[in-house]
Amino acid sequence: MVMHQMGYQIEAVHCNFHLRGDESNRDENFVKELCKQLHIELHLIHFDTITYAKIHQVSIEMAARELRYRYFEELRQDIGADGICVAHHQDDSVETILMNLLRGTGIHGLTGIKARNGYILRPLLCVSRNEITAWLEEQKQPFITDSSNLEADVTRNKIRLNIIPQLKDINPSACQQILTTAQRLNEAAAVYDETMRETLSRIKSNDSIDVNTLIQEPSPESILFEWLMPLGFSPKIIESISLSLNTLQAGKEWQSASHQLTFNQGRLMVEPVTDELPTLRIPETGNYIYHETAKLRIELIHGQHIEKDPSKASLDASKVHFPLTLRPIRTGDRFQPFGMKGTKLVSDYLTDRHISIFEKRRTLVLCDRDGQIIWLVNHRPDTRFCINDISQETLAFSFFNTKK
Repeated sequence: MVMHQMGYQIEAVHCNFHLRGDESNRDENFVKELCKQLHIELHLIHFDTITYAKIHQVSIEMAARELRYRYFEELRQDIGADGICVAHHQDDSVETILMNLLRGTGIHGLTGIKARNGYILRPLLCVSRNEITAWLEEQKQPFITDSSNLEADVTRNKIRLNIIPQLKDINPSACQQILTTAQRLNEAAAVYDETMRETLSRIKSNDSIDVNTLIQEPSPESILFEWLMPLGFSPKIIESISLSLNTLQAGKEWQSASHQLTFNQGRLMVEPVTDELPTLRIPETGNYIYHETAKLRIELIHGQHIEKDPSKASLDASKVHFPLTLRPIRTGDRFQPFGMKGTKLVSDYLTDRHISIFEKRRTLVLCDRDGQIIWLVNHRPDTRFCINDISQETLAFSFFNTKK
């Protein structure tokens, strides 16, 4: 209504979550009538919020939030709107700060609700709930209240109905003082963010950080938090990593829903979680697609044909027996690297060449019908299967990525 009076071109949207029975329908009818009076186009949508919450295993409050903001963005794109205006006000910001404080938060959690977050705009953050209701009364504009906001059954309501009134008993300007502090912290956060960006750009390389360098920084835990929190690692895990920086053992791992972190060769290394690589059976020569991202080519060549490229291998055709198997390395795998005497554990061979644990998991071996490793792919063939002076035919193997 305020923006309508100020001359903005607006369209309204109302979400019916069907959580309060007749009251939900009452709210919808009120919005319909108001938009009709003001000649504002209204978009209505209904949600089965309870079912959504059960399917996605989230709270009703979170389900409603996810549903409405997803719809808001879809609608914004459909109608070509410049922004999505929501009615958060000063009191909401105070409640959010107190909620974050109770949960345990970093500096950003104490800066309150942002006036703008992408396309989400909050034009009423500069006024309080009482100022809004006073203006509506002055305009003789009826309004309705969500009865669920009057029950101290969830954290936000308990803060609104119980905690904030007690704070105001101590200091009538408590809310304003909290917002003033939030503004100061917002300025401090700008300095903090710039410092963190500079620090991470300086010490992070190829999604890894040297631990000895990290330890020399003023706040290693803060750096870890800014690096790993966006990748899904919880504050508890980040704190645990920080506390163990001086005693980390090679191969130590941590995992979030989307990423994995390990300590290797003195560095903390992170990369996205990937699906387990499959096993491919190869009955004969030809071209094979492996895991949709790589290709293996096997050619039979008359005479001796030697390749020195690690992505290729030249083996004696008379020594290689089909069917072959292309698979990830396993614990206990052994082979005799070309040019060496005696066998060696594949894991030891890769470690000696400073291959990270993530790279090891992506490393493949090509085995013959008896399960013997004939080629550590992209590294070295087994000397027992290589071309020699009396070889008459060559099996030429080429392995290359097809992912662009």
